Amino acid sequence: MSKTQGFTLLSHEGVMAVRGADAKQFLQGQLTCNMDYIDQQGSSLGARCNAKGRMQSSFRILPEHDGYLLAMDLPLVAKQSTEMHKFAAFSKSVISDESAQWQRFGLINAEHCLQQLGVELEQHTNAVARHNEIIAVRVNSHLVELWRHVNATPCLQKRLAGLLPELELNAWQLELIRSGIGAVTLANYEEFIPQMLNLPALDAVSFKKGCYSGQEIVARMQYLGKLKRHMFRFQLSGAHCPAIGSKLVDDNGKSIGELVSCATSADGIEFLAVAVEDAIAPGQQVLLDGQQPQLLDLPYKVDAEKELTR
Repeated sequence: MSKTQGFTLLSHEGVMAVRGADAKQFLQGQLTCNMDYIDQQGSSLGARCNAKGRMQSSFRILPEHDGYLLAMDLPLVAKQSTEMHKFAAFSKSVISDESAQWQRFGLINAEHCLQQLGVELEQHTNAVARHNEIIAVRVNSHLVELWRHVNATPCLQKRLAGLLPELELNAWQLELIRSGIGAVTLANYEEFIPQMLNLPALDAVSFKKGCYSGQEIVARMQYLGKLKRHMFRFQLSGAHCPAIGSKLVDDNGKSIGELVSCATSADGIEFLAVAVEDAIAPGQQVLLDGQQPQLLDLPYKVDAEKELTR
């Protein structure tokens, strides 16, 4: 676990809201995650795919009043809202961009801060707690998100600053990389199927709930076990992050993967990349910008058989 302690403003993500009497039913037919697992005490990671199983967004979803909130890459909120509007015409659901209405913070190793705020948050991943108009979401053992409506709790950022050092967004992104959590952004829109970002291993894909957009392709790849590209974590010396989508190549210059997310660390940079499994096996040479990165462990295992029980 990282020794970093502090909080960041999660300004890189926006919030899409889906509200109305049919919101749950509508989303069950649109998203990879199982809406039956999401309640006032629980959130989920998830994705929305096109008909070919390619992800248009990845997000964290939680319930709020008469619907659900989905936090995703800010430039994708408008694109995803427009796309999903096509399927909501006959549903009692309203899709809107609520990015300006919510402020979100990421806490790193800050359990004492939760206590000071009076928030009692369970330790299990994806747990949700609410207190004094603050929504707290457990990402994992040392990462927590705090959500607040802009019209509520106006002193939250000031209170956090009195309890924790405020860090650059890079610190939060580094912790997500070390947690093996990638994201769909505008740069890789409709590039990956969910398994490529290891979303089933993060309980973000249900193979038992039934149909949703792209479900047939996603399920087929899981059951047949034909997918040979997954997300891996790497470390590389240097002070600057390559752009999302930068190619990993073998010693012949052939592309074998691409960068998903990157952050600087005390030892250089760390990044997540989707790559061909066989191409990063021991003894194989992998290059990014002419350098050989070091393959690092992820905190979970990709296990297709276990993931099918979700």
